[in-house]
Amino acid sequence: MQRFLIVVGVALVALGLTWPLLRRAGLGHLPGDFSYRGAHVSFYFPLNTGIVVSVVLTLILWLLNR
Repeated sequence: MQRFLIVVGVALVALGLTWPLLRRAGLGHLPGDFSYRGAHVSFYFPLNTGIVVSVVLTLILWLLNR
């Protein structure tokens, strides 16, 4: 359990450090991501971004298990 928590912590730190680079690359504003801006409310649902991240993580974990 300790090793798992350390790996998750390191992964979160790595993601946090690379987040500005990923934003510049367009991750988070892909076609298929829904956003709504009303007069007093805004809503953002990153559907395509979630799918892309899921596929990439699935491939990485699949390769690590081989």
